[in-house]
Amino acid sequence: MTLRDGWVAQARCCPSPHFNTRPLNEVSLLVIHNISLPAGCFGQPYIDQLFQGCLDIEADTSFKDLQGMEVSAHFLIRRDGELVQYVSCDDRAWHAGVSEFDGRSNCNDFAIGIELEGTDDLSYSDEQYQRLIELTKSLMVHYADITPSRVTGHSDIAPGRKTDPGNSFDWQRYKAAL
Repeated sequence: MTLRDGWVAQARCCPSPHFNTRPLNEVSLLVIHNISLPAGCFGQPYIDQLFQGCLDIEADTSFKDLQGMEVSAHFLIRRDGELVQYVSCDDRAWHAGVSEFDGRSNCNDFAIGIELEGTDDLSYSDEQYQRLIELTKSLMVHYADITPSRVTGHSDIAPGRKTDPGNSFDWQRYKAAL
């Protein structure tokens, strides 16, 4: 994969307004998440809309709690392996919230967030693992401070608050491929 100014050329570009400048211009952590909107539904346009700040909260009753939410990730990997990018990796996306890794808080300051279209309890697709592994390897080359030990789940940086990517994520398969 080719990165230019933090953007992956092979990704569908879907810019989000929900980002800001990294305070130290440091990228040293990769955080794996999951998302589906509505919960358990895939292939809908709502994730793009949420990250772009234009989600129609009337489209589903479960969206009421998302009104006014300003959230983003750097990437989304859909069930079919499509790669979508919302924020340059050189900028701070708003994906981790209150978080801590290795004694350091505010993980958004130094992390890249990758969302997998899915749920905690449904297996991810082979296409998702393939794209995630490919993306991770590229990011590790471009951002040398991201090592296999600095790849983690949202649940690990926000325990008790977050559960993703969930028990359905095959960490052994993923890490072995790195």
